[in-house]
This record gives sequence, C-alpha cells and structure tokens, in this order.
Amino acid sequence: MAQKNKGLAVFDLIGRILLALIFVFAAIGKIEDYDGTRLYMVSYGIPGGLLPVVIAVELLGGLAVMAGLWTRWAALLLALFSAAAIAIFHHNFATMNDQIMALAETSFTGGLILLAVNGAGCLSLDAFLRRDKT
Repeated sequence: MAQKNKGLAVFDLIGRILLALIFVFAAIGKIEDYDGTRLYMVSYGIPGGLLPVVIAVELLGGLAVMAGLWTRWAALLLALFSAAAIAIFHHNFATMNDQIMALAETSFTGGLILLAVNGAGCLSLDAFLRRDKT
C-alpha cells in the first residue's frame, strides 16, 4: 500500500469487521435456535442436514474476513453464499420486509465482491503473513 494511504488502513479494518459482523451473528443465531433454523430451511426445500455447513460458512467465513485471513477466498465464499440466500430465501418481493432483506443481501454481496477483488488491506493477517514471507 502506498505510504500516503496507510493512514486510511484503519477504515479497511473497520469496513471488514462491519461487513462480516452480520455473518457471525447470523451463525450464532442459528446455533441458538438450531431446530427452528433447520425447520425454516426444510420449509424452503433445503435439507436440514446442511445446517452445520451453513453455520460453518457464516461463522468461519465471517471471522476470516474480520481478521483479514484468506480474505479474498473467504469474501468470495460469503458472496456466493449470499447470492444463494437471495435466490432461495429472498426472491419474493411481496412485502417491504422481503424487499429490504433482498436488497440487504445484495448489498452484502456487492461489498464482499469488492473485498474479494481488492483484498483486506495492510491491517490484516494476510498482509502480516505476506510480510513474514519476504
């Protein structure tokens, strides 16, 4: 990163944390209401046995993005996950709530795509590991 932009690196960190926070909290919510979440998934035709995978993607992907570890891959995985959630759960625009959920997931997906393309920035484990190798 250019020297003149290093002062702004804290905003990369804050942005990553804020973007990933929803996934970590969603995973915790699914753990807390495991049976309810499983039944919700089944009601949309998704096998309930996939719930541990969903929780792992959200929790581990969210924590990886927050820490800036394997950021591009974690962000890409979460972007694909969000796109799938839009297609499966948030495709009905019958109510304002449905529209807001779809737009929120779309916004997360856009932010995650930007993160996958641009990387985590210099305040990340990715940057630390790169420096350690050189």
